[in-house]
Amino acid sequence: MTIFSKIIAGEIPSYKIAENELFFAFLDIFPLREGHVLVIPKIETDKFFDLPAEYLGGMLVFAQPIAKAIEKSFACDRVGLEVIGLEVPHAHLHLIPINESNDLNFVQPKLKLSAERLKEIQELIVSNL
Repeated sequence: MTIFSKIIAGEIPSYKIAENELFFAFLDIFPLREGHVLVIPKIETDKFFDLPAEYLGGMLVFAQPIAKAIEKSFACDRVGLEVIGLEVPHAHLHLIPINESNDLNFVQPKLKLSAERLKEIQELIVSNL
């Protein structure tokens, strides 16, 4: 069972943004930028493009209102989408508020935010959904 499956099951706490029967979205606790959200399927599949077709399309439809809420919540030009998948063997995509392409550079240092700030960000995004 991956750490993401444990988050879905509620065994590990998270800053949940949205959930439906197929997908779960929550804040990345080590974000590139404030408002960095992870979107994951509720099925465990390591590689993104090994997901069933209905999950691939469905994940973007699920992510769309979340991306719009992130745009409303943070001063950004747009929400970038990144699929890397090397950190956790559970398909996922990153939604990150960006102003330039380097904002999606995963080599740069991650932010270290307090639990209080993460809760504020969660509430802000959810309020804009």
